[in-house]
Amino acid sequence: MLRIRRSVVTAVAAAGLALLLPLGLLSAPPAQAAAPGDVVYEVGGAHTTDARTEVANTGVDVISAQHGKMTVAANAEQARILRAKGFSLTSQGTVEEQLKALSPGREGDLGVADFPAGYAGYHNFAEMTANIRKAQTDHPAIAQVRSIGKSHENRDLWMVKISDNVATDENEPEVLFNCNIHAREHLTVEMCLQIINRFTDNYASNPTIKNFVDTREIWVIPSVNPDGSEYDIASGSFRSWRKNRQGQGTDPNRNWGYKWGCCGGSSGSPSSETYRGPSAFSAPETRALSNFVNSRVVGGKQQITANIDFHTYGELVLWPFGWTKADTAPGLNADEARTFQTLGRQMAATNNYKPEQGSDLYVTDGDITDWMWGQHKIWSYTFEMYGGGPGIGGFYPNDTVINRETARNDRAVDLMLSYADCVPRVIGKTC
Repeated sequence: MLRIRRSVVTAVAAAGLALLLPLGLLSAPPAQAAAPGDVVYEVGGAHTTDARTEVANTGVDVISAQHGKMTVAANAEQARILRAKGFSLTSQGTVEEQLKALSPGREGDLGVADFPAGYAGYHNFAEMTANIRKAQTDHPAIAQVRSIGKSHENRDLWMVKISDNVATDENEPEVLFNCNIHAREHLTVEMCLQIINRFTDNYASNPTIKNFVDTREIWVIPSVNPDGSEYDIASGSFRSWRKNRQGQGTDPNRNWGYKWGCCGGSSGSPSSETYRGPSAFSAPETRALSNFVNSRVVGGKQQITANIDFHTYGELVLWPFGWTKADTAPGLNADEARTFQTLGRQMAATNNYKPEQGSDLYVTDGDITDWMWGQHKIWSYTFEMYGGGPGIGGFYPNDTVINRETARNDRAVDLMLSYADCVPRVIGKTC
């Protein structure tokens, strides 16, 4: 797999930094992603969906919920409320302590805008841009780069189309892969680059890949939240920043228009990590992506049939709905639920993730997968990559895991593509 490393793009990144970053960003005053004094806790007693939802609704930063354990970052008042509700809290240290352990030094040096030592294998925005442009340059017949819009801080929201007749809108099933909705989830950018590089570099030599490229239109968006991602590394040390950079930040995965703010699965407080924004699609990043998906309705039919939204961390394959605990609901019947479950379990069998409905984790509303299905009937899944930790560290695995953890999803990606012509085939139904 071709992958542009830092040694290749250093000069490009340095020369282009002033163009890629909005004017004044490097001199902007630093802001806190999470209060340094917030404590990372393992929560005892959060063994059910209702309990985990109750924890999440206190406004804590939910770090992970896996293997029967729930880990959060909470301030003193949130911790008091959780204890009053009967949950036990075991401290793992403050957010500041955990972040310093990951990336000591250079703290507060706004303008570094790069990953710290031990993470050089990750791509910052300039390097990601160079990587996808090189894929287009090396494979112009099958790869095309375009911007679907601008972020709050005026960065391009890059998308790569991969198809055998890439300049033509063919009547073929379309599959969308998107990454990095949450800023600190940098491993997901590498996942989308893995998809791009694998399907372009191996097109001429791998018959399976050639068949997918020849019979599908593949859309890949490596970073839905480039502002937040760049801010997370802007000091040369990690900040555990999750949201976009609009005001105090909007959670781009609570800002979608289907069941937005309906069901206690997001927050109306701008300081919350799950702040849904003042209105659906108030974040320019979600608005741009939704506009692109809307634009793929051709002749009254949505051309995108399937989608994977990559996150970290937790080793999970999740499907709609997140807004209700019910397996079926208006807009999702028994056969459709069985289709989601069957394909989800088959994909999870390839990567050893845990398959479950999104709300089995805890209730969310206004998220992307619910919108993809509820608005467009796109078979949409969330993948929570990587099973590490503890605490904040699970968002920041060393770059030595990149190849292993991204390749781990190759078979699931292929399975999604193989069913894209008619996903209900997975349960023996026709389209």
